[in-house]
Amino acid sequence: MNAWLRLFLMVLALAVAGTSAAQATRDPHEHFFQVGFGDLKEELALARTEGKRGLFLMFSAEHCPHCLLMKRTVLNQVAVQEHFRRHFRVLKIDFNGDVEVTDVDGRTMRSKDYAQKVARVRGTPTFMVIGLDGKEVLRHAGPTRNAGEFRWLADYVVDGEYRRRPFEAFWSERMARGR
Repeated sequence: MNAWLRLFLMVLALAVAGTSAAQATRDPHEHFFQVGFGDLKEELALARTEGKRGLFLMFSAEHCPHCLLMKRTVLNQVAVQEHFRRHFRVLKIDFNGDVEVTDVDGRTMRSKDYAQKVARVRGTPTFMVIGLDGKEVLRHAGPTRNAGEFRWLADYVVDGEYRRRPFEAFWSERMARGR
């Protein structure tokens, strides 16, 4: 009987662990990214109204392995989703897309033209923060190693560090401190 009780408790522990792990992640398309208007000027106005710090943009491509990895391992985490959506309007821009986008200056073009010609993104994923004044505050090319490092992108802007030093110096200090 003791063996059955131990087996039952092990199964119960695994079920509880699975439930908490499932609750810790959600679909990033529904919970990280927000449905945008395709008009970054309007998005900035909404960000101001909502008391946000600006726009957080992810330039991605459909078959980009690093973009898919970020969505599967970082952008799906509830804590990451809540942190970014608390401080930014979070939007994705298709690096190769034909969907119309209006930039912060009111010019309308295909998303790939905005990404490649206006924002001058060279590869995916690229993350960018546009401040409430319409100016680029942060650009990070490539994936981060984990959710903690990814949150540093938001912290760098939210804490106002972008006014004092480049992101690389902020990142190096965080790495040295081990957080």
